[in-house]
Amino acid sequence: MRVDLRNVCKRFGPVQASDSVTLTFEDGLIHALLGENGAGKSTLMKILSGFYTADSGQIVLAGKPAVYDTPAGAIAHGVGMLHQDPLDFAPFSVLENFIYGQPGGLLQKRGAARDAFVRLAGRIGFDLNPDAYADTLTIGQRQQLEILRLISLGVRVLILDEPTTGISAEQKNVLFDTLRRLAHDEGLNLIFVSHKLEEVEELCDDISVLRHGQVVCTQAMPCPTEYMVEMMFGQKLVRARRPDVILGDPALQVRDLTVSTARLAVERLNFEARAGEVIGLAGLDGSGQKLFLRACAGLQRVEHGRVVVAGRDLTGRDYHTFMRAGVIYGPAGRLEEGLVGGLTLAEHIALADPKPRMWLDWAGITARTRAQIARFNIKGRAHDDVRGLSGGNQQRALLALTPPNLGLLLLEHPTRGLDVESAVWVWGQLLARRAEGTAILFISADLDEIMDYSDRVLVFFNGQVTEIAAADTCVEDLGYLIGGKAIGSVEGEA
Repeated sequence: MRVDLRNVCKRFGPVQASDSVTLTFEDGLIHALLGENGAGKSTLMKILSGFYTADSGQIVLAGKPAVYDTPAGAIAHGVGMLHQDPLDFAPFSVLENFIYGQPGGLLQKRGAARDAFVRLAGRIGFDLNPDAYADTLTIGQRQQLEILRLISLGVRVLILDEPTTGISAEQKNVLFDTLRRLAHDEGLNLIFVSHKLEEVEELCDDISVLRHGQVVCTQAMPCPTEYMVEMMFGQKLVRARRPDVILGDPALQVRDLTVSTARLAVERLNFEARAGEVIGLAGLDGSGQKLFLRACAGLQRVEHGRVVVAGRDLTGRDYHTFMRAGVIYGPAGRLEEGLVGGLTLAEHIALADPKPRMWLDWAGITARTRAQIARFNIKGRAHDDVRGLSGGNQQRALLALTPPNLGLLLLEHPTRGLDVESAVWVWGQLLARRAEGTAILFISADLDEIMDYSDRVLVFFNGQVTEIAAADTCVEDLGYLIGGKAIGSVEGEA
């Protein structure tokens, strides 16, 4: 199904998110849609998938004008979207999620639905247990479930929003093989929204670049990375330099630490991070790195051992106590845990004030908010709801709320979903903190990011931890360890 977008416009207040966008996506190909955070990619794709209605312009599908204003209407026209955080129902099983939204809904015959699920999963190459519950799946498996559900609903145009964020290299390979099969063998029209240019080079047939809501480039692949970057940002980018720093006293010490869930345990771990040190945590999703990181912030119960921050034993204390000791935790879920949906930037600045006040000086709060907006280059206004900000600007807002003079900064995927420029900017801010003596521990699925910025790396595999110096390893070695193999082992060995 060919897609033609003709002069599509969308405005949010003073912001022109889509400015007379005209694009064509041919069927049977994988198209990359590129642009910096806030360039208008998400807005355009939400218009195409029925989440937003354009102010003006036209959507033409297979040569016929299409009008719809809901995601269900888009799916009825053959257009579906796989979101960065898949839209499943955690208390439902895989099979129940699969049949949700189909004619007959949850009341249809389970035997026939199961047979259809197994056939479709086998055809596409996914291995999912139909009886497993959605909340037991990894991000990659949840994506597979959503792809199966959309295809079963007759989708012929599939939009994928940052689909490799938070999934393992193995899951990415499975996903890419599936996408090639769907586009090149079955003729689906795939639109791949991503900031990871190396993945665009590996997967996509052509690119379209948006900047400030307008199309600035459409070109067939292959295309030089430098050209794509320049088209996205209007300039060449310089990566943040990572100078050496003199390490200080221990900022964090864990002694004989054991933390666990019903499915996983990290046991008897001994570890120390010093002031000014950057330590990357690598591993497949659910391997124990998040469990460990949350224990270091008082967000996960410690079953055994001690957590010592700057010489003070905080084992068993709550997160507010850790915060007062100079520890800040930055979650991957910006709106789920980091920010409060429905509140403005100014209201977040007020909440982050370390000195509780009986009366709020809203003029002063607004002035401080505007100063932080300018300092952190946030594309938004003091009284904008944080839900309306792009992912990159939400990340900048989180950093703007982080207090000064921290001893320990614990981060889940600090550049998750960010474009190249925003990621470089974020790390510039983090390295400035490092130079001030802040110890940084961060989780990332991007092995290049871990190698570029870490002094040491903790590799997690099924709760087991291997510590290595970043200078003594490479991305390939990390890949072996993440997969539970010895470095340099032959592919296929345990």
